[in-house]
Amino acid sequence: MMRLPWFGFRSPRSIVDAAKILAAEGPQAMLIAGGTDLLPNMKRRHQTPATLVSLRQIEALKKVANGSGVTLGAALTLNEIVANAAVRERYAGLWQAAAQVATVHLRNMGTLGGNLCLDTRCNYYNQNYEWRKAIDFCLKKDGEICWVATASKRCVAASSTDTAPALIALGASVRLVSVQGERDVALADLYKNDGIDYLTRRADEILTEVKLPAAEGWRSSYWKLRRRGAFDFPVLGVAAAVRTARDGTVEDARIALGAVSSRPFLTKGGELLIGNKLGDDAIAEAGAKVASAAKPMDNTDLDLYWRKAVVAEFVGYALREIRGDEMRETRVRIARHAL
Repeated sequence: MMRLPWFGFRSPRSIVDAAKILAAEGPQAMLIAGGTDLLPNMKRRHQTPATLVSLRQIEALKKVANGSGVTLGAALTLNEIVANAAVRERYAGLWQAAAQVATVHLRNMGTLGGNLCLDTRCNYYNQNYEWRKAIDFCLKKDGEICWVATASKRCVAASSTDTAPALIALGASVRLVSVQGERDVALADLYKNDGIDYLTRRADEILTEVKLPAAEGWRSSYWKLRRRGAFDFPVLGVAAAVRTARDGTVEDARIALGAVSSRPFLTKGGELLIGNKLGDDAIAEAGAKVASAAKPMDNTDLDLYWRKAVVAEFVGYALREIRGDEMRETRVRIARHAL
């Protein structure tokens, strides 16, 4: 049986108090909201913080503010995001991404901020302590070599967040708060392509809210590849957001990828759509461009060459759904999920 290591526990009731505790405790403190990622990692001794700072009692992190866009508190659970009518109607890509995270039980606990800060994953890293010790530890934790790419000096563990690609495609930003002040960061800039040091958020900063821009004229979609229709992390995530003119001409478009790198990232595929209509040829061209940017590694489920090969197909699914094609049967058959 894997047991949690000993740790101290603090439960502040305000963002200011939480920031003060983080600053006072230093790098040995970690934030916890739902704990669906952190607690299993602690059992496997991936992280062993001396102090956990809980965000569950901070009501300011659970608010939703509507304006020209929408501001979502980082401690909203994923099921609260799914239940939000404004998100479902105006930001379908985010709604689809949140609805496909894990299982309903985990979505009842897991939070939006937690999913955005999700630890990177790898077949050699996400094992218990004894298993990792038996083969010799990896570069990400306690070792000196990456078992996926032995010549690499950088960890290539994969980003597995579902909501981040969707939010990047939607042009979202996040607010980071510490005792030193606060700053707003475009969500795409929150991530670094490093499996170990994968966030630009400092250890003393709290991700407090997600800001979505106005949705007028935009339509979005998120498609997830995984072995099972529930529970599994993505081995490919494709998010697209498109703004069209009345005649159907694309005025702006963004396509983001997840689970094929150590970070979710915006591709240049959306740029190829601007000035065109969402015809089959334009969709195919954008899909090929996005696929060229995908660099999956052999560190998670399913064959890496096949995962790269189907990127263009998943881009096509997302863009055709945005175009208005009926895609429900395809979702059940390919994505194994009926939304």
